[in-house]
Formats: sequence, structure tokens, C-alpha cells
Amino acid sequence: MPPRRSHKKSRAGCRRCKARKIKCDEVHPRCGNCTKHGVACDFEHPGIVDVLSPVETPRPTTSTSNCDSPSTSTLPPTPSVDSSTPVPLYRNPEPLPLTTNSKSSRMMELKLLHHYTTITCETLAISSPVSEKIWRDTVPNLAFTGANFLADALLAVSALHLRYHSPQDQELIRASHAYMASTLSEYGASLSKGINESNAEALFLTAALIAFQSTASRIFTRDDGGDLKDRSDGYALPLSWFHSFQGVKAVVASSWQWLRHSGIVIPIIESQPALNLDLSGENANFFGHLLNGVEEEIISMDDDPASQVLTRQAYQHAVAVLDWAHKIPHTGAPLVFLATVSRRFVELLESRRPRALAILASYFGLLKCLDSVWWLKGVARREVMGIVSLFDPDDEEWWPRLQWPLRIALYEGDAIPSDVWGADWAAEKALLDEASQNGTFVSHIEILSQMFSAMQNMSASMPDALDMIAHQTIYDRSRTLKRQMLLQNGTQSPH
Repeated sequence: MPPRRSHKKSRAGCRRCKARKIKCDEVHPRCGNCTKHGVACDFEHPGIVDVLSPVETPRPTTSTSNCDSPSTSTLPPTPSVDSSTPVPLYRNPEPLPLTTNSKSSRMMELKLLHHYTTITCETLAISSPVSEKIWRDTVPNLAFTGANFLADALLAVSALHLRYHSPQDQELIRASHAYMASTLSEYGASLSKGINESNAEALFLTAALIAFQSTASRIFTRDDGGDLKDRSDGYALPLSWFHSFQGVKAVVASSWQWLRHSGIVIPIIESQPALNLDLSGENANFFGHLLNGVEEEIISMDDDPASQVLTRQAYQHAVAVLDWAHKIPHTGAPLVFLATVSRRFVELLESRRPRALAILASYFGLLKCLDSVWWLKGVARREVMGIVSLFDPDDEEWWPRLQWPLRIALYEGDAIPSDVWGADWAAEKALLDEASQNGTFVSHIEILSQMFSAMQNMSASMPDALDMIAHQTIYDRSRTLKRQMLLQNGTQSPH
């Protein structure tokens, strides 16, 4: 055995390095480790010694799913339909003591808050002045009432937005990670204590901001030490997007009894166009080809009848949402896809089923219409090309079905012609008016919330049962509405 190399022990290291039991380089005014992780160092700020605990704060557990980066943080269990669903965000967030009173910290917070209230808030709402005003004025005021996790979430999203314009700014990088890490910690702690009337609004808004952050963070995956390519299987699916937006849905479902009367939350939800889905399969639709051969696939892949039903409904519902959003993409409708697809569809994506991947590619194609939004900039091209890389160009079954998202993602120009898109832009307003006659987005949530409340005491299989009943309820409701419209027009209703 070779002799052990001599080394100098660190005996005068900073308090944080000692707590983490790692070697400190003792560089003043801020040691190398603290600089690397963007944390306060007691060499620079002796006053924070008391807030540094003797034991390192445990890191959040890591997700094992194939997501945005090699190592991702997860939220504590959310009181939801599926409490085990993780919400991966970004690589190794370091919990920071954000209570230091240093001048630089205070100036950074002022900078972030000013940017949020003057610029960032305008990017969180698409085509909704009312919602924009709430994000700008009402949400910060709510954060000031003691919802620290909401305040940190605002600052985190603002820092990420500023970083979008200055990608190499190390202070913004540290601030973005630090404030979101603090958000996750306090948000998780609040969820673990339970949702109630006093915190329901703040938790919903924080969940929404976490979803924004998760989506926008994809821009910086490589810079933050991750990779858009999985180390073993090529392109890595952005599953964290689904997890975080499904987290918003979970908070809504479990706190709807309070949110339904909220003057803050309801206008934000109502800014989304009403869902008007055709689940019957009786009418020709733009993405119907994505369901060709679905019965043969289900039978060959699964012997369990109940599982077959869930898989069939997951595909049908996802395609129905695509068809609806394809007709009114400029309203922000495509974003609803992430929160409304079923848990089973996310599982099919995790299994990399070709049909699920083709549906996802078409979804990202829809986002091309929102390419001017900073947190969606370049998403269509990047993600569609990534998904296409998973397919063999000689695959005669699936390659033809990827041509529309490929054509849209690669389209050069500010406005996509309606003949290229495949829908009449002039009909958007009429379609929105028709959808609003069938009920609002809030009425859709009311239905799902009633089912959620009725099934809360059921067994662990509840999420699957909820998916099944939700699908059937929406299907029955869409048929009823179509009959009513046909009768109003003096036409015989279908049987």
C-alpha cells in the first residue's frame, strides 16, 4: 500500500464547512465552498453564525425518474390524488439563510421585486389583463401578509427572468436557485401541516409559480450541470413539467372549497378558455391519426381489462385536449394540457410508449404559437427535435405521424399561416364563444372537485378510479351539450 499523502487539515474553516464536514479553503472574505454554492459565509458576515445550524440541513430526496437533469429536487408529498408524485425542478438546490441583512442581499431583493412588479408579472398571464393585474398587485400584497414561501417564489421567478437576459450573471444564478430552494422548503412544510382557508390561496399561487419555474428552468439545464440528453437513453423527457403542473391541479382539488370563493384565484382560472372536449371519437379531428391502431396496441401490451380501459382513456383524453387547443392556440390553451392529462398518460410517457411520445411531440408543436413568451421561447423546436430523435426515420408506423410537429417546430417566421397550421385563425373567437356557452373552466373544476371529495376515503387505487370516472363524466357531459346544441338548431340529436 503506498504511503498516505500528507495534507493540511483545516482548523480555522468557516462554520458552514464545519457543519457539512468538508474541507474549507479558509479564503477570505468568502471561502471557496460558500462561493461555489452561492451561500452566505460567516467569514464575510459574522452576524449569521447563530443562524447556521451545527448539522447541515438535509437535502430533498432525489427523483429517480428520467427528467431534466441527472439530479433533481422533489417536493414533499402534496395532499393530492397522488401524494407520491414528485415535482423535480433543477439541480441540487442549496437551502440558504435568506434572512441576512447585508446591503447586497437587500439590494438584490429590491431589484428582483421591482423587476417582478414591472415586467415579470406581465409574462405570467397570456391574453388576460385582469389576471395580469392580480399577478402584479394582489399576489405581492398577499405575500407580504406572512406567506414567506410565496414571497420567495416571486423572487425566484423574477431572478430566473433576469437571468434569461443575462445568462452568465452569477448573482442571479445563485438568487434563482436560493429563493426557489427556500420556496420548496417552506411550501413543503406548509403543505405537511394541511391546507386550510387561510393558506389555500397562497399555496395555489406558489404551486403555479413553481410550475413556471420548472418550465423555464429547462432553458438553463446545461448551464446548471444537467443535460437535455439522458446519460443512457439519449433525449430526456421534461417530466418535471407534468409533475409540477399536476401539483397545481392537486392543490386545487384538495382546497377547492375555499378557492371557489377566492377573488384572487378564480379570475386566474377563468382566464383559461373553457374546455370543450370531444371524447366521443365520432367526429373527424385534426389529431385523430394519433389514435389509429390504439386498440391493437392496448390488447397486445396489457392483459388487465381495467388497465386497458385506463390506457385507452388516457390516450383519448390527451388527443381530445390537443384537438381543442389546436383550434385556439393563441389563448394559452396548450398550457392546459400539462395539468389536465391523466396520471396514466404520464406513466405512459415515463415508459416511452411511441404513441404517448408522438402525442407529446404534437403538444410541443402547439407551443410554437407561444414562442414569444420568454419561458416558452424555443421550446417547440428543442423538444420536438428531442422527441423525434427517439424514433427511427425508417419507422413506417410512427415517422409519418411526426411530420406535423416537425414542420411546425422548424417553421421560420413570426406568424404561421393557417394552411400550414391546419386550422382557421379567423374562427378562434367564434370557437371561444361557443365553448363559453358550454361552461367555464371553473365549472370543469367543480365537476372534478366533487368527484375528488366523494372518493377521498377510497383505497390506494383511487387515482386510477378518479381518472376513469372523470373521463366518463366529461364524455357524458360533452354528448349532452352537443344534443342540446343540435336541438336548439332544430336538428335531430345523435343516438
